[in-house]
Amino acid sequence: MARNWAHMLTKQGFTVSWVAGAFEPGWDAPGRTTVVAGLNINATAPPDPNQLESALADQDLVVVENLLSIPLNLAASQTVASLLNGRPALIHHHDPPWQRKRFAHLTELPADDPSWRHVTINDLTKKEMAERGIYAETIYNGFDPNPPTGNRLTTRRRLGIGDHSLLVAHPVRAIERKNIGQALKVTTALGGTYWLLGPAEDGYGPQLATELAAARCPVIHAPAANRADIYAAADLVAFPSTWEGFGNPPVEAALYRKPVFVGHYPVADELRGLGFHWFAPQDTDAMAERLDDPSGLAPLLDHNQQVAKNELSIERMGRRLENFIVEAGWRP
Repeated sequence: MARNWAHMLTKQGFTVSWVAGAFEPGWDAPGRTTVVAGLNINATAPPDPNQLESALADQDLVVVENLLSIPLNLAASQTVASLLNGRPALIHHHDPPWQRKRFAHLTELPADDPSWRHVTINDLTKKEMAERGIYAETIYNGFDPNPPTGNRLTTRRRLGIGDHSLLVAHPVRAIERKNIGQALKVTTALGGTYWLLGPAEDGYGPQLATELAAARCPVIHAPAANRADIYAAADLVAFPSTWEGFGNPPVEAALYRKPVFVGHYPVADELRGLGFHWFAPQDTDAMAERLDDPSGLAPLLDHNQQVAKNELSIERMGRRLENFIVEAGWRP
């Protein structure tokens, strides 16, 4: 999503530079990149204030992605907050600490300053921040309304899945709140193969190994070449999470015209309010009926695709961001 923001800011006349503790292999977003040691999540020491100040010195506006929201690297958060005091900054919040059990006791974040403006990715967080004295605006995540086509046949052959076998893709990293056990239950009830895309994180490896070993359906735990191939290969998308700050896969599934079952985490209900019709994890009979009847499934896919294009396109996100920039007086 940071790339999407950068794309829209560029269209508004900004020249975008990137500052981070590290960049992914193959990073290809346009703009100057600067690595400042100590900004990454697993840093053992805080960033050097002088190096960070040098990286930000010629910037008119600083956009901070979640670093002043969730304390995954509190020392870096504190250093950045101090350097940005009195400077124009757009603080983009994804995960405030009170929404994570292990961080709920921390009060240092979110940081605030009169020169800053705050953006949340959902109205729930906006409301919770207001209760804590921080005013924010919501800008939902934006998506390509016409995503590229993936390679279904090649991807399924790589996974060892037959053309007519039901493949249930779960495009998440393996952590507790992704509710992998529920996804396995649904896949088993439908007679499908479960495909988990992401690695175990946050110490979830032993529990994941236990869940996958006990699964009563075939299991594949492997990444895909790209996002398009995931949705091309899948017949059904799993997303039974108990908590998400947003939840991109159900929206991506809509744009790729794939059915999806979604847990009732609070922000999912907020997104349902935009008009999405998603299966609940317990609706296995309805899922089976629709999956066996492509002509009956098509109207649901048409509907969700149109909702995603109307409500959550990157262009609509860009208009909201542009209005926010104008109101803050930050136009280049």
